[in-house]
Amino acid sequence: MRDHGLQAAIRAAGGIGELARRLGISQPSVSNWDRIPAERVLAVEQATGVARALLRPDLFSPPAADPADDVDLARAREYQLLASQLGSSPDAALLKRLAGLKGDPTPLGLVHSALGEAAARSDPERVGREYFDLFVGLGRGELLPYASYYLTGFLYERPLARLRGDLKRLGIEAMLGQSEPEDHAAILCEIMAHLAGGELKAPAGAEQDLFEKHLAPWVGRFFTDLEQARAADFYASVGALGRTFIAIETEAFGLPH
Repeated sequence: MRDHGLQAAIRAAGGIGELARRLGISQPSVSNWDRIPAERVLAVEQATGVARALLRPDLFSPPAADPADDVDLARAREYQLLASQLGSSPDAALLKRLAGLKGDPTPLGLVHSALGEAAARSDPERVGREYFDLFVGLGRGELLPYASYYLTGFLYERPLARLRGDLKRLGIEAMLGQSEPEDHAAILCEIMAHLAGGELKAPAGAEQDLFEKHLAPWVGRFFTDLEQARAADFYASVGALGRTFIAIETEAFGLPH
C-alpha cells in the first residue's frame, strides 16, 4: 500500500501518470512505489509543491518553529488529517496510526478519541466501501464535497471561479494539478494546511481571507452532513472532527488581532 506522503504527491500532481511525467520517468516506475525513494524526494517536492517533510517524514523533519508558531503547526496537522481522509480512504497503515489517537477532555480532544476508536474497529475494505458510497457512488455519492454545490446547488459555478482567481493571485495554482476541482473539501483543507504550516508563503491576512471566503460559508455544513450521513460509520467521526475544528477556526479568526 502507498504511504501517506506518496498519496499526497499523487493527489497534488493529479495522478500517477502526471507525477511520472513531471519527474521524467515512466508511469510503471511510479506505480511500483510503496513510498517515494529517498533519491527522488527533492524532485517530487519541486514537481508537486508538497514539502519533503510530508513526503518522507522518516528522512526529513519540519523546520524548527518558534514557540509562537506551535499553534499554527497544530492547526496545519488538523487540516492535513482532514485532507487525508477526504482525499481517499485510509489504508491499513493509516488506520493503525489513527487508532492511536488520544485526546484530552476538550471538544477537539474528545473527537480525536472518537476517531481513534472508529479507526480501531474499522478495516480498509469496509472503510473503502464507505468512502465509495459517500463520495463516489454509482452515478454520484451521498455527499458532494464541493463549495460550488453547497453554495449554489451545482458544480463548477461562481464559487469555484472566485477561488481559482484568489489562488492564482497567491501564486499557488502549481500545486493544484489534479482531476478534482479546487473547491473540493480535501483540496481546500490541504491548502489551508500548507498555509498554516508555512510551506506556502502568502501575504499577511491571506490565510484568514481564504478561510472566510472559501471555507466558512459552507464547509461546516458539509462536515455536519458527513457526521449524519446514512452511509457514514468511520466517516461520521471524520465529520465530527471537521465540524468541531471548523467551529474553533471560525471563532479564532473572529477574534481581534
